[in-house]
Amino acid sequence: MTASTRLAYQYVVLRCVPRVDREEFLNVGVVVYCQSADYLEVAWEVDRDRLAALDPGLDLDQVCEALTFVEGVCAGDERGGAAGAKPPGQRFGFLKAPRSTVLQPGPVHGGVTTDPARQLDHLLSKLVT
Repeated sequence: MTASTRLAYQYVVLRCVPRVDREEFLNVGVVVYCQSADYLEVAWEVDRDRLAALDPGLDLDQVCEALTFVEGVCAGDERGGAAGAKPPGQRFGFLKAPRSTVLQPGPVHGGVTTDPARQLDHLLSKLVT
């Protein structure tokens, strides 16, 4: 691949939904998957004050632990449990599957990029921070 090779990628925004019944959420991370570059990474940032405003009783440390689990799944290491042992495409499939927990993936989006890591940084700054 050359520096100008355009690569297709997919991404999901990770949302913290403190109270599922209220359907309010705050974006806290982004997962980018680029099969042709063998790239699966997450970047995240938790704004504790904003989340506490949504739900003062939310266990923010638990939210961060869930995001650390996502890091492990992306990295394919022991932090991701059994899901971390799967090939990257299956790990992304696991991460993009809908859940009714405090940490939920949004819809899958796609695009093209010449640099998946730079795209992840761009998406984090545009959609989360």
